[in-house]
Amino acid sequence: MNEENMPKVKLGVVAVSRDCFPASLSVNRRKAVIDACKKKYPDLDVYECPVCIIESEVQMKEALLDIEEKGCNALCIYLGNFGPEISETMLAQEFKGPKMVIAAAEESGNSLLDGRGDAYCGMLNASYNLALRNVKAYIPEYPVGDAEACADMIADFFPIARSIVALSELKIISFGPRPNNFLACNAPIKCLYDLGVEIEENSELDLFEAYHKHDGDPRISDVVSDMEKELGSGNNKPEVLPKLAQYELTLLDWIKDHKGCKKYVAIAGKCWPAFQTQFGFVPCYVNSRLTGMGIPVSCEVDIYGALSEFIGTVVSDDIVTLLDINNSVPKDLYKEDIEGKFPYTLTDTFMGFHCGNTSSKKLAFCEMRNQKIMARSLPEEVTNGTLEGDIAPGKITFFRLQSTADSKLRAYIAQGEVLPVRTRSFGSIGIFAIPEMGRFYRHVLIEKNFPHHGAVAFGHFGKTLYEVFKYIGVPVEEIGYNHPANVLYKTENPYA
Repeated sequence: MNEENMPKVKLGVVAVSRDCFPASLSVNRRKAVIDACKKKYPDLDVYECPVCIIESEVQMKEALLDIEEKGCNALCIYLGNFGPEISETMLAQEFKGPKMVIAAAEESGNSLLDGRGDAYCGMLNASYNLALRNVKAYIPEYPVGDAEACADMIADFFPIARSIVALSELKIISFGPRPNNFLACNAPIKCLYDLGVEIEENSELDLFEAYHKHDGDPRISDVVSDMEKELGSGNNKPEVLPKLAQYELTLLDWIKDHKGCKKYVAIAGKCWPAFQTQFGFVPCYVNSRLTGMGIPVSCEVDIYGALSEFIGTVVSDDIVTLLDINNSVPKDLYKEDIEGKFPYTLTDTFMGFHCGNTSSKKLAFCEMRNQKIMARSLPEEVTNGTLEGDIAPGKITFFRLQSTADSKLRAYIAQGEVLPVRTRSFGSIGIFAIPEMGRFYRHVLIEKNFPHHGAVAFGHFGKTLYEVFKYIGVPVEEIGYNHPANVLYKTENPYA
């Protein structure tokens, strides 16, 4: 993974105290939370702010200055007791990065006189005052706990905070308009600006020119050698590797030269219909390699697909992919390889596919081939460049963040798995199983007009993605998920 394309989070923990409660409650409880973080999560960068905010806006400014000077780009406001609702929420308002609010549980039935902090009550006032100030903050499902529980909440917040930081410093670089008859990949870019994401839209001709400026690049041979090592016995198209290496260098140099004031990059790339005839190959394998480096590349100039991939990369701290929600599983294959062996119905299963853009690190096996669909109407030699193989079995999260035609954000999240079953097909492809997928397909994907591309994170990250989508402003009613069998969708026929 490219560490330069992944933000690092330093979280400042600021304790607060109401002046009619002992300040020592907040100070000592804060120290216990920090100690628990160091013990349970030593890799997290957590800073203990020495300023305890009581009922003073001056102290709020002191705490803000301290955490900013220490390089904190995320904030945890910790109610060690009831807390001062004004100054604590002013701190949240003035701090520019992502923030969370948590509260201390009472320690013992033997300390409910001078040792009672009432942070359970203070959390209500804090949330009310945050709303009055129009301040977004992450509040865990149950935000009151002892030191160990609060450390767990802080650990849960880190990938959320990392995502928010990342989006504020992201540039999406796109090449070319969406292919004709691919309106599904076209959505207004206004929501990107609302999120703080910058976009640079380029022509395919710009990319073609940059590619040819790399003719004879002395670095090509080294990239070819790396590709040969990665492909191993699957290197079935060695003649196309120099072209692919030249294209990879073109993209990497473009990122370096066009990142501008932003820190992180994702790419929405063009791959057809004229790409293969003019460049002489398809870019799928290069897309897979950049995504494997932690620089997500979406196919077919899918801008919100690239955005979704990037969020998944940051949340999972791992490689992701972008796939078509592609085809149903044939009944005979289901009966032979799935029925009775896995707890899924036929309509719980489907095949996720793309031409060859999934990193080799996420495939059970792989080989370089030509793009079968394109080769039906074009010379085979210009369709080489796909990385084909079955996707490795294991837990997955299928998700997408999307803009509607009227520039409103909506999203979906569904957890499931890739089954250890041979697909008997081509491309980067896997047999996916998601509980109640058939109903989810009809009443979320179709009903909410989502396009056919979905991002795939390798693991279960629904909890974090849900909080990220909420934080960035997706209305909760617009975050679709696969309902259990006994929970109807609003559009579902109860008699069906």
